[in-house]
Amino acid sequence: MTPTAPKTQRRVDWDVYFMNIARVVSSRSTCDRKFVGAVIVRDKTILSTGYNGSIRKLEHCDEVGHMMENDHCVATVHAEANAILQAAKNGVCIDGATIYTTASPCWPCFKLIANAGLRRICYGEFYRDERIFSIAAKIGVDLVQVTPSAEGK
Repeated sequence: MTPTAPKTQRRVDWDVYFMNIARVVSSRSTCDRKFVGAVIVRDKTILSTGYNGSIRKLEHCDEVGHMMENDHCVATVHAEANAILQAAKNGVCIDGATIYTTASPCWPCFKLIANAGLRRICYGEFYRDERIFSIAAKIGVDLVQVTPSAEGK
């Protein structure tokens, strides 16, 4: 019997892998206007996750409706903020880490990300705020768009 070479399986690269996980995390979102998930990673290890949802112990938008201001639901805490808060609550250092988020961060979340010491933002779709690009370049935060894929690089 002749040994056969193992099949070469194409694996997704790390950015796609963690973005795929962020998409699964987004499925827990409780504001049905936008399902967003975030995953904070350092050294290929997940440190924290977050999705957009209401303040703890309050009803969720998908249960009681939205609190709208200027065409935005302001009842929710955004996925990026929740991932940062979860890390802080659990005493997890995220300084120097990467955040994977299914949508590019809004301006308030971008500021939280920058001040939390995250050095890289990988995002799926672009969402609203162009300011993040020029400021990220100015402060040395890498912004990378990661397109969905089930295949390798």
